[in-house]
Amino acid sequence: MLILFGILVIIASVVLGLIVLVQNPKGGGLSSSFGGFGNQIMGVKQTTDVLEKGTWLFAAIVGVLCIISPAFIPKEDAAAVPNKDLQENINTKPAKTTPANTAVPAGVDTGKK
Repeated sequence: MLILFGILVIIASVVLGLIVLVQNPKGGGLSSSFGGFGNQIMGVKQTTDVLEKGTWLFAAIVGVLCIISPAFIPKEDAAAVPNKDLQENINTKPAKTTPANTAVPAGVDTGKK
């Protein structure tokens, strides 16, 4: 579910970025590069209103998705114990001990007589 929220936030952010790049209240934005197609249909005033409303809409979508997404994080105790199997093995299995090497190589003086 978090992956879905991440994808939606990325898509909304890209669309928001494109909307912001297209608009410029002084007339020098990318909207003038598109041949004024939107201006011919809706007029200059309505085009800027639509772009401003789209900016606010997608900013709100990104904000809401970011606020809601932590509610879908799994609430397991996995954060407390990183690896439960490892923790169980440490607590339940006795440590393996190896017997001390008591063999003495030939020709070595141990000092005992």
